[in-house]
Amino acid sequence: MSSLAARFEAFLAGAEFDRGPWLAVAFGCGIGLWFLLAGPWQWLAVIAGSLVVAFAAIAAWRGRENRNYALAALLSIALAISAGTALVWARSATVGAEPIPYPRLERIDGRILAREEQPAEGRVRLVLAARDPETARAVAYRVNLPLEADGPQLREGARIRLSARLMPPSPPIVPGAYNFARRAWFDGLSATGSVVGDVELVEPPAETLVSIAVIQRRLSAHVRRNLDGTAGAIAATLASGDRGAIPEADEEAMRDAGLTHLLSISGLHVSAIIAATYLVVLKLLAAWPWLALRVRLPLVAAGAAALAGIGYTLLTGAQVPTVRSCIGALLVLVALALGREPLSLRMVAIAAGVVLALWPESLVGPSFQMSFAAVIAIVSLHNAAWVRSFLAPREESWLSRLARRAAMLFLTGLVIEFTLIPIVLFHFHRAGLYGAAANLIAIPLVTFVSMPLVALALFLDLVGAGAPAWWLVGQSLDVLLAIAHFFAEQPGSVKLSPRIGMGTMALYIGGALWLALWQGRARLWGAVPIALSTILIVTAPVPDLLITRDGRDLGIASQADRLLVLRDSAGGYAQQNLLELAGTDREPMAIAAWPQSRCSPEFCVLPVKRSGKTWSVLVARNRDLIAERALAAACGKADIVVSDRFLPRSCRPRWLKADRRYLQREGGVAVYLDRERVDTVAQDQGAHGWWPAPRR
Repeated sequence: MSSLAARFEAFLAGAEFDRGPWLAVAFGCGIGLWFLLAGPWQWLAVIAGSLVVAFAAIAAWRGRENRNYALAALLSIALAISAGTALVWARSATVGAEPIPYPRLERIDGRILAREEQPAEGRVRLVLAARDPETARAVAYRVNLPLEADGPQLREGARIRLSARLMPPSPPIVPGAYNFARRAWFDGLSATGSVVGDVELVEPPAETLVSIAVIQRRLSAHVRRNLDGTAGAIAATLASGDRGAIPEADEEAMRDAGLTHLLSISGLHVSAIIAATYLVVLKLLAAWPWLALRVRLPLVAAGAAALAGIGYTLLTGAQVPTVRSCIGALLVLVALALGREPLSLRMVAIAAGVVLALWPESLVGPSFQMSFAAVIAIVSLHNAAWVRSFLAPREESWLSRLARRAAMLFLTGLVIEFTLIPIVLFHFHRAGLYGAAANLIAIPLVTFVSMPLVALALFLDLVGAGAPAWWLVGQSLDVLLAIAHFFAEQPGSVKLSPRIGMGTMALYIGGALWLALWQGRARLWGAVPIALSTILIVTAPVPDLLITRDGRDLGIASQADRLLVLRDSAGGYAQQNLLELAGTDREPMAIAAWPQSRCSPEFCVLPVKRSGKTWSVLVARNRDLIAERALAAACGKADIVVSDRFLPRSCRPRWLKADRRYLQREGGVAVYLDRERVDTVAQDQGAHGWWPAPRR
């Protein structure tokens, strides 16, 4: 042990790296362990174990100069891990909203807390503060209101009465799908649903002249009035962060082309606003000699840019990428004012620490992971010695300088794409592969053409002269859409992936962080886990059966790389999830239409061949009652039985009975026949508040 400690001390002493980023990583690990582990005793074990390590390190090495680095490392990392676990546990306990126990139709008397307009979906989303009629506890519901039932008085602060069909927030419908229940828990939502009938206005909202929500909606509506179509919807997104009017087809093209980040207000937009404000204010003030001789103009310009960045962040909804970008940009301004290096991993670590301290649950969301992964990749790349040498000023023509900048922009985009693809596949199961090429054109277009034109058009609207600028905005955004559709429609533009395991993602993230944050030759060790995780991602097995939590949707992977589905609900949410997790974009086929299926009005029987073995699958098509003896005989001949209703105990298949009782307890199911393995949603949820207690 002494020899091991000595080697650890020597390794740390010889390494040159920033300590701050690793503290942020340890803090995030503590938060991640809370989500990963199942229950309170395990969370307590993490906290207690970390504190034991910290105190043991103090007891063993305190006062020993030959253990300074090892003591500092173990002490700080152990305390950061325990703090992360304790913080997210405390936040869950304080803000978590218990979901309603079952679906119901409820008469709600509540006050509007938030309003989100989604004209592309033909609805408005309202968040209501109300009282649970059964327990009288304070609850928040999110309901969808059709546009035709909307009114000018239905905004924040209004008290209304309405009837709504409510559902508990939805957990993943199958393993690996989106976990809305977890997000709703931290957002304080106890139910979601849709409005039935008319809305009664009980008390109008207060006459508020100025509020961020009102300004955001008015700005978005103003932009869409001046610019029609998808271009107007994207311009409204750039101006106010409102994405509700973008058509689904265009948003999907942006996603498949790797350009979705341009629709999510993040580092690109905030940095453009702050940089533009800094330069404009600096140049304008420099034209006043009296002020330039008496005031340090960079500080004044930095202050103006900071105010512009904060205002834009608040106006666009203060989402995690925007807050992270704003904090990072403010730190850059401070560094510039103090004459320090503005582009550093320490700056990223501070921004990550602030975001995690305020919203620890954001760690497991794609927004946090993608935004910080992209920034870490950019900073690590541009801090590399060879990149600094490549970009160093030199005597050359403007054409050579432009070529070097363009080459570095493409390389940066390529590095970002390679960094983000595993994260995107983990969360969304599909990723655009041509993002680097698309972003090479789209990022300069949006940063240097579209956003300045939107700002100019809004400024000219003050005097009623914005029409020409709005026309130019429309042309630039039409070009952006053409780029998105061009790259999205190319062969092989989209990579589909089945579910990627948590262990694989942990391996990738650990290797990527080591490669990005460490220094010297030792950083190359990070390439090993990255390579292993890449192999695991590429070879991730496709589930043979996917059963949704209600048993009404079922997908079976056929030999022809085509999904067999129980219900032909083309374009539906459930079917889309089944296709993505099966790793295919081919049109699915109904089980009843498959030649090898034998179907009656109540059941279908079909063979599934895997590794030389044929599995017999019995699937219920409806809830019609049949004779128990006939059902028992059919079950006895089947290996797997799937039904959305309760099956009698006499139904005993040879391996798996996934009926309503089983699915209520376990949630959605993924079955791997080669390995004879069954994965369920319940296996990943543990005792967290958003998952109901198992019903036996």
